[in-house]
Parts: sequence; structure tokens; C-alpha cells
Amino acid sequence: MSEDRAVLEQMYNDSIKMVKEGEIVIGRVVAIKTKEVLVDIGFKSEGIVPIAEFAREDLEVGKEIEFLVESMENDSGAIILSRERAQRIKGWDKVLKNQKEGDLIEGKPVKKVKGGFLVDVNGIEGFLPASLSAFKAVADKDILYRPFKFKIVKINNLRHSIILSRREAVHKEKEEAKEKIWTTLKVGAIHPGLVKAITDFGVFIDLGGVDGLLHITDMSWSKISHPSEVVALGDKIDIVILNMDKESGKVSLGLKQRFPDPWQDVAAKYPVGTKVKGKVVNILPYGIFVELEKGIEGLIHISEISWTKRMNSPGEMFAVGDMVEAQVLTMDTSSRRISLSIKQLEQNPWLEAEGKFPVGSKVSGKVRGFTDYGAFVELDGSLEGMIHVSDMSWTKRVAHPQDVLKKGQKVDVQVLAIDTANRRISLGLKQLQANPWVEIAAKYPLDTVLETEVVNITDFGAFVKITDELEGLVYASEIDKDKLAALKTGDKVKAKVMKVDVDQAKIGLSARI
Repeated sequence: MSEDRAVLEQMYNDSIKMVKEGEIVIGRVVAIKTKEVLVDIGFKSEGIVPIAEFAREDLEVGKEIEFLVESMENDSGAIILSRERAQRIKGWDKVLKNQKEGDLIEGKPVKKVKGGFLVDVNGIEGFLPASLSAFKAVADKDILYRPFKFKIVKINNLRHSIILSRREAVHKEKEEAKEKIWTTLKVGAIHPGLVKAITDFGVFIDLGGVDGLLHITDMSWSKISHPSEVVALGDKIDIVILNMDKESGKVSLGLKQRFPDPWQDVAAKYPVGTKVKGKVVNILPYGIFVELEKGIEGLIHISEISWTKRMNSPGEMFAVGDMVEAQVLTMDTSSRRISLSIKQLEQNPWLEAEGKFPVGSKVSGKVRGFTDYGAFVELDGSLEGMIHVSDMSWTKRVAHPQDVLKKGQKVDVQVLAIDTANRRISLGLKQLQANPWVEIAAKYPLDTVLETEVVNITDFGAFVKITDELEGLVYASEIDKDKLAALKTGDKVKAKVMKVDVDQAKIGLSARI
């Protein structure tokens, strides 16, 4: 019996694995308790592992996992195993075998600590200093337990620890991505991009590691004032590679090149003389731009807006968005220019001006506006003439046309001259009355002494009022210099007639009596 027992004990001992502390073994989960897990490693007693060391997916009876033997027996005679330490050692061996300082490695930040983050890398603990994290202004929830690439800065074999850098990994990833993207970029190819920045002159597009410039002139076949009219920050767009220079790192991009050039058949579509309709898209001092279709615009020069209407700016007649009809005057497809005209759709009223308003005839009109030197009068709802200040009164010096006429006032005038080539009609107001200067010359013979009133002072003398309708000039040479300097409007001055010029309609006076 003793021999049989000895044989059985030997057979039992042979079936038990020989394990030792510090060894990594494969164990099978046999029971899951509240705080611990029982594991069969083929030894005479089962091992115990804290349940906190298990991932949820590993808590399954029958599952085989690697463990580290920490202690052969505790006070209860059980073997103490560690799932975490086994993972850490295996992970460390893997790091040493496959990685070196300077390499990129993937890990997950698992805890924020003083000075940085603890990072799980293949089951081992790495440290990411805050200064190397590149996580500025990023919330912890967007960092912890998320996978990132890190650069291995230092490996410490004695402490089984590694120092990581996310900042250098980002830089390295960008450099690698940039090098890779240069091999994929091809002139003429369409490439996806992300709008990174918008400036007045164009848009910077991230092509996936390399930035390219989409100039404003290559954004649309239509004229645009600012790139923001076409794209917004963060937009994903497909663009055409126009040109590239790896040495300088410059890439030129195009957006409009993805679409057909609308100017290809514009000459056949809008031949000279064609009547067209379009929308006012821009107003400048020299004319208005009219969009005939997307990408096709023509210019109506200010001189081609009206035969007769006088304007300082087209903005007086048009607003952006107005629909207008015009005629094609010229076409230059090489320069992408179309000249349009509104007035060519109307009959030229100047062709009949001389017959309609013969010189010397009396006509009626309405005052439409003023300049410093005269007043504009509308004669028949289309043509305008001008009354120069010198033709407003026989006797008064008119400083401001508004002193004689009011806007909107109806007046009778005489046609003095017509220049159809330059589209001008000269009108006279005083010519409807008899020239009084022959009578004035008779009424005020030389050396007649007059009581006058100062109305204006100039460098060459003082204008004085003789009557309400008659002014004269006291020459600067005919008045004491100090007295002239002291004169002011309204002062009374005694003067004598020196000259009466009937042809020039002037009276010259002297204050030296």
C-alpha cells in the first residue's frame, strides 16, 4: 500500500507545473468573485488576482490570460498573481524590442498628474510632461483615454519608464504627411482641401500637410470683391493644382478651373449690336458693370448711359441689383471685356437739336441744377442747356447762380449757340431784355460823382452798388491803399465815373475825388 501511495504522489507531482516567483505564466479564469478572480495556472493551488486588474472583456470563466507570479503562497496558501504587472513586463519587452528613442508610438493618456499626464503604452506607463503635451486649451475629456501618437524622448531601462512628447510627434506627423502629400500632388489634378485662412487677396487651403494658395482671381469666373463671397473658414472644397514648387513649398490652386470657361463662346453668344439684359453688379465713378450671365460681365461707361442726362456718378441713376437693357458695342474676348451702351438703344436727340432749337429763338425750360459758373436748364425733357453767370444779368455781377434762379423754376431763355459735336447748348437769360448799357453810358457821363455801397472786396479793387440793378468797380489804383484795406461790405464810398465800357458792360470808378 505504501508503494502504491508513493507512485500516486509521484504521478501527482509530475502533473503539477513547476513555477517560480517573477515568472510569467498562462492561467485560466476559474471563478470570478466580488473583489478577486481565481486562476488555475496548473499548480497545486489556484492563484488569486485582484478583480480591479482585469478589463471588462477579460472577466470570463475559462478565458486564458498571461499573469506574473508575484508570490508562491500567501497566508492562506494561495498563489498571488498580477495581470497588470504581466502586461507591463510584456509591454516593456515589446517596447525594447520594437521601439527606440525618437520613434513614434501610440498610447492613451489615462491620468492627469502634477506636471503632465500618465500614458498607457502597450500596458506600460509613460510620462508626458505638460510642456511637451501640445494639449493647450484642450479639455481633459478630449484627452483622457483617447489614442494619440507620441514621440519617445527617453527610455529608462532601470525604472521601466519612458518619457513621451506629443508636441514632437505632431511635428513629426506633419513632416511625414507633408513629405507624403508632395508625392501625391499632380499639376492639373483635383485635390481635396480645407479652408484654413481667408485674406483679402485669396484663401490658404490645407491639402493635408501642405498649404496652397487659392488666389482671388482663380476663385470664380465672375468678379468677386472678397474671397469670403465664395468660401468660409473650415469649408471642405475640391480644388485644381495649378502649379507647385517643392523647394519653395508653394502650391498654386484654382477653383474656377473646375468649371468650363464661360468666355469660350461669348463672341457668338453676344455679337456686336445685340440687345442684352443684365443685372448691375458693381458701380464705379466711370461706369457700371452688368452681369449678363454667371462669369460674364460688361461695362457701361458713364458716357454711354444717356445722350442728355448729366451726372457726376452712375450711382445717381443705378443701384446694385437693378436690371438694365443695353446694346453690345465692342467685344474683346482676349481681354475678357465687353463694352455696353444704354443710350444706343434710344434715338440721339442731338441730331435734331439745331432744327428744334435754332440760335436766337426763345424757348422755355426748367432749372435742373447748378455749377459755380452757371445753371442747367432742361428744355424738352431730354436735352439740357446751360446759362452762364455772365448771361444772367446785364448789370449785376452774379457770384452765385442760385442768387438769380431756383431749382425747379420755369424760365424763358434765348438760344445763343448749339454745339452738337460736344452736345452743348448755350442759353441766355439777359438776352431777352434790351441791352441797357447805351442808356447807362448816357446817364453816367465821365466824372459823375456817385454815392455807392461796398458789396465785395478783391485784390484788384472794390465792387460797389450804384443802384439795386447796377454795380461798378473802384480800381485798387484809384483808392488809398490803407482805405481799401479798411473797407468792409456795406461801407459807403463816394466815387466818380472814370470809364463806361458799353461792349464789356462795365463801369470803372475812382475814389480819388
